[in-house]
Amino acid sequence: MTARTFALALVLGAAVLAGLIALLLVPRPITSTGDAAPSPEATPAPRWVAPAALPPSSSAPSRAGVAGRVDADWVTAVAAESGIPVRVLAAYAGTAIAKHGERPECELGWNTLAGIGWVESRHGTYRGASTADDGTVSPPIIGIALDGGSTARIDDTDDGAIDGDAAFDRAVGPMQFIPGSWANWAVDGGGDGVADPHNIDDAALAAANYLCRAVPTFGDEDSWRAGIASYNSDPAYLDAVATAAQRYAEAAERSTTSR
Repeated sequence: MTARTFALALVLGAAVLAGLIALLLVPRPITSTGDAAPSPEATPAPRWVAPAALPPSSSAPSRAGVAGRVDADWVTAVAAESGIPVRVLAAYAGTAIAKHGERPECELGWNTLAGIGWVESRHGTYRGASTADDGTVSPPIIGIALDGGSTARIDDTDDGAIDGDAAFDRAVGPMQFIPGSWANWAVDGGGDGVADPHNIDDAALAAANYLCRAVPTFGDEDSWRAGIASYNSDPAYLDAVATAAQRYAEAAERSTTSR
């Protein structure tokens, strides 16, 4: 995520300012030169994407944490239609349910989280990675060193504890947090007592917490665009997230009407 979007920070409280600035310093997603996201040239990117319908909640959670909040049949059907891995979709959808219960005015759709997750790490599958049943993505997805070459320079802040680099920070995990940002936004979304940026439950909930503090709502165009820009201000990034998020909302609608 880039360092170019500071205007939005002026409206935030002092308590979150440091975390916001740290998050904006993350470079472009590591997949930006990998497999292409849905092409804005082939499919014009929407200006913004409304929140997809809130997934049904689980009546009998099969696991702890945010992933256990969503109905398993819904996850199976939408995963088959959208191509999002079942375990990863459960994290996105369960996080949306959790945030709706906590801050319904935010209106952060699971499809927007999924759009970000697609662009950042191909839903935790970048370079052959996969997500285990407990939500851990392995092998760990780690970005390039933020050494000031083609990125902002961010000297090491965690002694290499989460990114394996004791010289410079690197973005890590399926939602690509830098260590400094993770220190501010770390959360246990999986219910195992550990906050781990390489765990999709933890990373998705941390991203949602950040986004819902960055803007008051994702329910209108201006706010949605400002929220995505707070994560990464590159216009191409916004287009890619919007295209993917719209595609996932449509896939969920198709899966629902066919059931």
